[in-house]
This record gives sequence, structure tokens and C-alpha cells, in this order.
Amino acid sequence: MAITVKRDILVGLPLGDLVAYLEDFSRTEEWDPGTVRCVRVGEGPVREGAEWRNTSRFRGRTSELLYRLESREPGRLVFVGENRTVRATDDMTFTARSPTTTVVTYTASFRFKGLARLAAPFLRSEFERLGDDVAERLPTAAGRRRG
Repeated sequence: MAITVKRDILVGLPLGDLVAYLEDFSRTEEWDPGTVRCVRVGEGPVREGAEWRNTSRFRGRTSELLYRLESREPGRLVFVGENRTVRATDDMTFTARSPTTTVVTYTASFRFKGLARLAAPFLRSEFERLGDDVAERLPTAAGRRRG
């Protein structure tokens, strides 16, 4: 069973600037309240296959996932993170609202593995709250990056 949370978030940045901001997954520290630390693995330009080691805190416990940029298109980014208990997918699609504003549709899906699957039905409300927190923090965090 997967838990999926979806939010449409209006951000005061042009589409290209917002994609450039979000494609560097290490910036999740700035806009995702669950992320404690996120560090790029390797060097070079961000492209499909780039990886980040993400440390998150959820319900008082810390866990580490290795995230990979699975898809990078002009209007869409897909990151997949995994460890032994969960596979997380962050799917972001972008729509220009005006020359200076963009709507990002942020969809986060969590598919639990093993015994962790049993807890999934009881965690939905906490993931919904995290989705609300992301929707609140992302516009401000991205706006700080304005050149």
C-alpha cells in the first residue's frame, strides 16, 4: 500500500528558475521540514542519474534514503529515494502561471516494504500534514534564491 500526497503550490519564480532551484535535491533542507540533511553524492552537473543522501526525521526517528534523479524534463522532475523500509517518489510538474510565477504540482508517494507496510494506513494524516508544511515553506525558500 502506498501513501500519496499531492499539493499545487504557487511560487513567485519563473518556471525555469524554479526547476533549476528544485533540481538540486540538496535544497530539500530548505523547503522540506522532514529533511535534516541532504548531500549530493558525486560531482558534476545535475542530470538524470545524479544522487543525494537524504537524512529525514519522521515521528521522532531518523532514517537515510539514497535519492536518484530519475527523470529531468523541462516541465517535470522525478526523484526516487529508497532504503530497506520505504521507496519514496517525489514527482514535480511545473506550469507557468505568468512570466514571474509558476505552479508546481508536488506529488510525494511512499511505498513501504516488509513489516513497515502494516503501519502505512495509520500514517496518512502525518504525511498529509507534511504536505501542508511543504506547501507553506517552498514558496518562501525558493523566493530567497531570486538573483
